[in-house]
Amino acid sequence: MTAEALSTQPSSEVHPRRWAAMVVLVLAFMLDLLNVTIVNVGLPAIQRDLRASPTELEWISAAYLLAFAVALITAARLGDLWGRKRVFLVGLTAFGLAGLWCSVAHNPAELIAARAAQGLAAAVLAPQVMSTLYTMFHGRERATVFGAFGIVAGFAQAGGLVLGGALITADVAGLGWRTIFLVSVPVAVLLVAAGAWLVPESRVVGGTRPRWFAAGILTAALVAIVFPLLEGRGYGWPIWCWVCLAAGVLAVAGLAFAEHRRPAWRAGALLPVELFRSRAVAAGLTVQLLAFAGFSGFLLVFALWLQDGQGYSPLDAGLVTIGFSAGSLVIAPFTGRLTIRFGRLVVLVGCLLSSVGALGVLAAAQSTSHAVGSWSLVPGLFALGVGINLVMPALVTLFLAAVPPEYAGSASGIWNTSQQFGGAVGVAVLGSIFFGGLDTGSYPAAFTASTLTIVAVLVVSAALSLTLSTHSRARNA
Repeated sequence: MTAEALSTQPSSEVHPRRWAAMVVLVLAFMLDLLNVTIVNVGLPAIQRDLRASPTELEWISAAYLLAFAVALITAARLGDLWGRKRVFLVGLTAFGLAGLWCSVAHNPAELIAARAAQGLAAAVLAPQVMSTLYTMFHGRERATVFGAFGIVAGFAQAGGLVLGGALITADVAGLGWRTIFLVSVPVAVLLVAAGAWLVPESRVVGGTRPRWFAAGILTAALVAIVFPLLEGRGYGWPIWCWVCLAAGVLAVAGLAFAEHRRPAWRAGALLPVELFRSRAVAAGLTVQLLAFAGFSGFLLVFALWLQDGQGYSPLDAGLVTIGFSAGSLVIAPFTGRLTIRFGRLVVLVGCLLSSVGALGVLAAAQSTSHAVGSWSLVPGLFALGVGINLVMPALVTLFLAAVPPEYAGSASGIWNTSQQFGGAVGVAVLGSIFFGGLDTGSYPAAFTASTLTIVAVLVVSAALSLTLSTHSRARNA
């Protein structure tokens, strides 16, 4: 949500078709969640059919997340200015067209470009969903909607894993992996028609206009960080990779400094310096980036190891990974109350439990020289799922509790951007470690190296969580 959406007082008018509109909005947002998880199951099949290199495979996953990250804040402001319904329908239409493009891609480069387009479209529609729901519902209804939203999100992630595996295994009309992208096209068409009828229009009078130059600098900086992480292994980590990485980091810092030095820019600043002066805010962003990078990287390498290394079919791989989503769904109803009572300890326990879950999966993988039984992987995956749903909702609550009210909207945009960017970094780093292990060893060695890296990242995240806000601030939030 943007600053304008959070600061605008809700209208006293009650939209008569708000519950039907909510269904349309939530289903549209589910398309984004489905397309994140559904691709992980399909990557081995894509690699075989398109003869994609390891780096190209990482780009297929990371391009979506990176494009989503760089466009999110600007797209949210466009919705505030031009009308959230209008921008939502444009984004949803573009998402369906990008899915169609993905399904007909003839080579890895074309698929990467189509995935980036799909990520941009998701960035356009996603903030409009959240802002429209926020303005459409008030009081207890709003709490009910966002509570149900979290549960639906968990089901969508699990559904993507199973649906992707089922479609690829079924090989409908001989299309193979292409159906995992094609399936979103008719759904998008139906939702555009329903959204045009049911979703109300809303905008912010005098809202902050997008700062295109700043958005361009931020985009170039984030790409400069991710690009060498994805390409460095293939080129042998030459000096230009490190120069590019450093330049990206410096560009982000320089943008924040420039916006701070110019008073005229501060109102629409993408990266307000005042926000980062709070230790709890900076720590929350750091913990989220590390933890989400670990979770995203794990889902990538686990899918590759399970299918290519263990010989699981896409459907079997999707069914096994449900253990991860099941853990998330079981703990979801209790995370809010736990956060209010225990605060940052919830994040600490979630990170440590996730690291234990990753070690459990690794122990099951090393327990036999033959194919690993699916049930031996479930306890570790379940613990990982519980851990992530302790970490992420608690983190956002504690993060926003530490944010001054005047920066609430900016902080929300930065939070969502950093989450998607963390996912892209996780895919890049963990993918490089995994494929680097394959170059010099075997699937067991590659999976061990990447999993131990994930455990280390989660342990560091647990230590950093001790600098977050206390549970008293979470209660006030």
